[in-house]
Amino acid sequence: MKSVSLKAWPRSQVQRAEVKKLRASGRVPATIYGSQNQPQNLEVVTEELCELLNHSASENLLVDLTVQNDARSQRLALLQDVQHHPLTGKVIHVDFHEVLETEMVTVFVPVETVGEPAGVKNGGGTLEHIMFRVKVRSLPKDLPEQISVDVTPLEIGKSLHLGDLVVPAGVTILGDKHLTVVAVAAPRAEEVVAPTAEGAKAAGDVEMTKEKKEEGAEAAPAAKGGDKKPEAKADAKAEPKKK
Repeated sequence: MKSVSLKAWPRSQVQRAEVKKLRASGRVPATIYGSQNQPQNLEVVTEELCELLNHSASENLLVDLTVQNDARSQRLALLQDVQHHPLTGKVIHVDFHEVLETEMVTVFVPVETVGEPAGVKNGGGTLEHIMFRVKVRSLPKDLPEQISVDVTPLEIGKSLHLGDLVVPAGVTILGDKHLTVVAVAAPRAEEVVAPTAEGAKAAGDVEMTKEKKEEGAEAAPAAKGGDKKPEAKADAKAEPKKK
């Protein structure tokens, strides 16, 4: 990975209100870490940082960091983490990991697919991208920005694993080599809709109506029998009261 130049300044603003004003002035708060030195707060120009990110294949950047007005002005660092605002997407904070040119480093590198699989083009299959990042280890100058995978030869049912990835010399891929990175799945068969329980009840609607009629028919005798109750009451009223 070729290093790119970026200017930075020591930062004293750490309070929330101060950091907010810093962003409004066109600067991004940053922090640099390293195994050889204590963490230090920095700030970088937002426009310059975004320009580097826009021209990079990923957010993996090797930076020649020039720290203005600092005893250690020149530093080699990896862009470790970029935080974006959840709504606007603007960069709100970055972390740098200071490294040595002779130091082995471990980072996650994005995996990009190239081409259209034969199983998708000719067989109607589906490309399944399972691993979007892989962990690699190398010297800073040997780090790839991304790993490209040619999926053109893949037929239906075929896949590429971690051990199949081709990386530059000096780069080691970490992890189980049998893990699947990309695969081509067979097209899904059309589903046959089976009769549902609701559909089975459709014929029972007539039966339900019939039950209601039967209930109505059974209710008639009850009503007829009930006509006798008022007559009994009338007879009771007709009898003279005994003294």
